[in-house]
Formats: sequence, structure tokens, C-alpha cells
Amino acid sequence: MKLERILPFARQLLEQAVSRGDIVVDATLGNGHDALFLAQLVGDSGRVYGFDIQEEALNHSMERLREHQLLERVTFFQKGHEHVSNSIPPIHHGRITGAIFNLGYLPGGDKTIVTKPDTTISAIDQLLEMMAPEGIIILVIYHGHIEGAVERDYLLRYVKGIDQKRAHVLQYQFINQKNNPPFIVAIEKR
Repeated sequence: MKLERILPFARQLLEQAVSRGDIVVDATLGNGHDALFLAQLVGDSGRVYGFDIQEEALNHSMERLREHQLLERVTFFQKGHEHVSNSIPPIHHGRITGAIFNLGYLPGGDKTIVTKPDTTISAIDQLLEMMAPEGIIILVIYHGHIEGAVERDYLLRYVKGIDQKRAHVLQYQFINQKNNPPFIVAIEKR
């Protein structure tokens, strides 16, 4: 297949935005796959800030980074991503070049604990204020469950309303696949 699949495309966008020494955010740690990818991108002199409300997610992420000897590049917060601006030190505000959200629930975890549109929108707003110009926020939207569909609708309404002078907004989605496959919304700060 020549068209890039959803998660590889998300990573491709992050690779274009993030360089060694940069500051980045994994807004939904999950099992640590994105935190690991971001830690590799930023190198020894960069910093990844990771957020998740579930202790299980933090433990999985820490273990994954420890296995790859990259734990020292990440600062973990067991709190929601809506606390991003008061958790990341002010010295890093204006320097964030990439952020990723994998919305929904923790794979293999409690499916009743899900991301919520109000906290996600709050985090996006905060990140847009804190990001460097041309910084990219990636939203991977999983909408194959009831709460995911609700979050999708709120988020699409919100991102369509972002002033084009503030950010470019892209939606990348396969529209002829069954079972509500995930899709990406990418927001590039201007």
C-alpha cells in the first residue's frame, strides 16, 4: 500500500516537526510506545513530558523506556493532560515542537476509563499557547466506542473553529474502511 497508515503517518509528521534537543509532550502515555518514539527523536539533550491518569499506564511506559535505556529523557505526570501548562516548567513554554494524543482508553486496560472532550480541548488550547511556531499537535482519534464517538464530534467541532491565522488543521482518514478506524487530526501552530 502506498498510502501511509494512520500511526506511521502520525510519526512521520512528528519526525518533521521534532529535532534533537526539543521539548515534546505525550499527552496520553498509554503503554509508552509514543513516549519511546519521542524520547528517541529528542535525543540526550531533549525532554519528553508524559501524562496519564492511570498508574498502570505510567508503569508500562516507565518499563518500556527503562528497557531502551531512555528513562532519563522523560518526566512522567500521573495526572490528566489538562494540567499541561502548570506541570511543564515555564522555561520550556514556547519551546514545545510536538505533542501527541492517542485518545480513547488504555489498550489492554479498563475500557471504562476514557479521555474526555473537555479535558482534551483544554490541553490542546494550552499546548497551542506553549508551542513553538510550526509545532505540531497530533490527535489520534479512536471513535469505535460510544465515548470515542462523542469525543470525536466535540473535537471536530472545536478544531474546525480554530482560526486559520493561529494554526493549520489537517484531517487524515481512510473513509471506506469498516469498523470506524482511527483517524488523525494534526494541528500546526502558525
